[in-house]
Amino acid sequence: MALIKDRKIICDTWRVLEADEPIPEVGDVIVPLSVWGEQSQELSERDGLTGVSLDPADDPADIGAMPTLIAVHFPVFTDGRGYSTARLLRQRYGFAGELRATGDILRDQLYELARCGFDSFLLREDQDPAEALRAFDDFSDAYQAAADRGPLFERRFRTERNAA
Repeated sequence: MALIKDRKIICDTWRVLEADEPIPEVGDVIVPLSVWGEQSQELSERDGLTGVSLDPADDPADIGAMPTLIAVHFPVFTDGRGYSTARLLRQRYGFAGELRATGDILRDQLYELARCGFDSFLLREDQDPAEALRAFDDFSDAYQAAADRGPLFERRFRTERNAA
């Protein structure tokens, strides 16, 4: 699967673990929220970074200490709960690390996912990553405030004040 991070196609170095998999001693891993809570001591002692995977029903408040990466899973294209999770993580909980969208991720979602605070996207296998990068330029601007920038009227006001 192709990974887009900060609007570039990159190689994914993270390994995603299931709840029943043993945690390797070395390397960057993404663990389910249940493992993050139950094995925090073991995770802190290993050589490598640890990320947390959130399913749609998981509450981001249960994370506690923030990891380096949070992967929000979208099981199907039509399940939009991950958008709200991203906004909560960025705005309420102040998460500043990598926020990754995983699962049924399509080109058509990338622009809005970025507006909610995602900065990396693990595309579905049938998606062309080069074509997906163009999704970030589908719209020239947005009126509403979002995680990626303030509202248009405020940005215009600042520009006009600075020009005067």
